[in-house]
Amino acid sequence: MPEQRAPLRYASRTLGPRPNPEEDPYNAILRRCSISGATGGKLAGKRIGLKNNICVAGFPMTCASLILEHYIPDSDATIVTRLLDEGAEINSILNLDNFAFSGAGDTSAFGPTLNPHSLDHLAGGSSGGSGAALYYDDVDMTIGGDQGGSIRIPASFCGVVGLKPTHSLVPYTGIVGIDNTFDHAGPMTRTVYDAALLLEVIAGKDPLDPRQGEVPVQEYTGALAGGASGLKVGVLTEGFGLPESDPEVDAKVRQASNRLAELGASVEQVSIPWHSKANGVVWGLIAEGATALLQTSGTGRAFEGQYNPGLAHALGNGLRSQSNELPPTVKLVLLIGSYMTENYSSVMYAKAQNLRRELRAAYDDALSRYDLLLLPSTPMPAHRNDAGGDPHAVIEHGWGYAGEHRAVRHVRPPGHQRAVRQDVGGPARRPDAGGPPF
Repeated sequence: MPEQRAPLRYASRTLGPRPNPEEDPYNAILRRCSISGATGGKLAGKRIGLKNNICVAGFPMTCASLILEHYIPDSDATIVTRLLDEGAEINSILNLDNFAFSGAGDTSAFGPTLNPHSLDHLAGGSSGGSGAALYYDDVDMTIGGDQGGSIRIPASFCGVVGLKPTHSLVPYTGIVGIDNTFDHAGPMTRTVYDAALLLEVIAGKDPLDPRQGEVPVQEYTGALAGGASGLKVGVLTEGFGLPESDPEVDAKVRQASNRLAELGASVEQVSIPWHSKANGVVWGLIAEGATALLQTSGTGRAFEGQYNPGLAHALGNGLRSQSNELPPTVKLVLLIGSYMTENYSSVMYAKAQNLRRELRAAYDDALSRYDLLLLPSTPMPAHRNDAGGDPHAVIEHGWGYAGEHRAVRHVRPPGHQRAVRQDVGGPARRPDAGGPPF
């Protein structure tokens, strides 16, 4: 029985080659391309790169894995159509970590994404290509994805602006995820203004995404004129002085808080003890949630949104025939998730989702007193590109630095428009700020 699909709105599109190392020294771009959108709009003249877990009809969508090397979507993700409707040109398909299962930038089947500030270091992940590509003159804006920091980590390491929107504010239809309860897509840009502009375009109600309740979209660019004067800023005590923290990173973020005070903000220390306990909750969600999604060939269950049968077919066949191509990060998550499900009957995932409400309540209490919370996005500088294929080093690079900082990624379930997060500038030396609805 044939499925009803919306017609392709911008059918004229060209897929170009993969750039050579001289053209792309950061290995940020998997393919050049060209799709021209409407003749006018908010993004007229803007050239945009997309993380390669976002479906673009007619172009390979690999998730940076050889398992999906030959998969070609037949429809565009909702946000792709929104970009084109506002006059953007899609001109780059961007590198990422293999299936987005790392925060380092070194697990792609097509090679690591290197840091624009030092080619001996990594760009961060999993949206590393979306961060590094912004250092090319012909990429004005990019889209990344985020489950455990995958927009904010490369934003921090590369020194760009990255924003993980409120959960479900931006529709996720047509994007490969990890768990429907914490998948996010968001802007990565050179300036805060461009991040606000891009969010205006991609945010809003999508009838194909049932995670969304009421989605109040604002004119985000118009909200930028207020400045810092009068803001109440809470500097999160538990975000500093961790075993993995670099003292220089902590010092730079505290300098940023002092600068906010100079600009008229009220800045105080605030303690949220739950922040230090949350890493186990987060891993309870990620390990079993990601395993369940992969075991069902990327479809999941109990979800009324638009499914992608073509992706399910390609991913299912690939996992059966080429599972050896999975990187250590994905293999370990599958082992942990399967063990937890088989030996504890998914109790860990269920308990983690319940404890998530307590974590959320702790943040809500602080945000009832402060406009935003401030802490380092990443507690250490970017990793060197020195794993050399060693599984232990790859896993340590990918997971070893985020710790409790992941907690703030998981404090809002579907239907609650809060916990907007933002990273601004400088490799691992800029703050992470979160607050109520953006």
